[in-house]
Formats: sequence, C-alpha cells, structure tokens
Amino acid sequence: MATPGHHTLSVLVANRPGVLSRVSGLFSRRGFNIESLAVGPTEREDWSRITLRVDASQHSIDQVVKQLYKLINVLKVNEMTAEDARRLRAVYGIDKPLLERYLAWAMQALGGDFGYSRLFNRPVLSVLWPRLLNTFELAGLAFLLSTVIALPLGMWAA
Repeated sequence: MATPGHHTLSVLVANRPGVLSRVSGLFSRRGFNIESLAVGPTEREDWSRITLRVDASQHSIDQVVKQLYKLINVLKVNEMTAEDARRLRAVYGIDKPLLERYLAWAMQALGGDFGYSRLFNRPVLSVLWPRLLNTFELAGLAFLLSTVIALPLGMWAA
C-alpha cells in the first residue's frame, strides 16, 4: 500500500444546491477525513470552487478524482502541487512575513491604494467610496439632528 500524503484538490463545480454535500460525501464514503475545506465564488456566478485537503495515498486520490468526474455538477478537478502552492503564495504576497505585508499595505493605504477586490473584480476604493458617502451623509444628519435637539434642551435645563 502506498504511503499517505497531503493532497490539495481544487474542484470547479456548478453552483447548485447540494453539490458540496455530494462532493464531501464522496470523500466520507471512502473513509477520508477532510482536513481543510473552503468554498468560494469564481468569476462566473454559476460556478463555485471547492478547495479541500485530504491525507491519502496518490492511488486513492486518483480513484477519488475519477469518481468526482462522475458527479454531474463537477466541471474540473485539479490537484495542487507544492510548486503551485509556492507560486500562489508569491502571487498573493503571503510568502513574506506578516509584519512586512502589513507595513506594505499600510503604506499603500496611506497613498489611497487599498488594494484590489477579487470578489468585485475592481479596486477596493471604488467599492468603498459609494458606501463611505452614505456613511458621511448619515453621520452628518445624525450630528445635525442631535444638535437641533440638544441645544434647546440644554438651554431649557440651564
């Protein structure tokens, strides 16, 4: 029997109810413990990506991948290699120490660059700005209303 090892699989699925249950059920039926599981949206609304990490032999993983492709909502399965993981850490900058990453972000934020939102597919500031305007408007109205009420009450109490 082959020795078990950690394997990270990325499963692209149709975004339908019950798909996660079917995918995770396939692993549990084979007796695998899913060590880590993350599900998130993709560029397309009708697709999701399930990323999971299991401890199993390569032969077992190959068998599971074949079974995954038999599920109707599974579009693509990729096994992440150590090189893929290193490349992604470098792309997203998480290969650097936390303090170094924070200081770099803080310097960019002071310059008005809050980064890029992968969820909205545009700069973070363009996502925040309309919400900030609403927040400032609400805060200004609250200040005005509290002043209009507080000043007459303060003069009446004195």
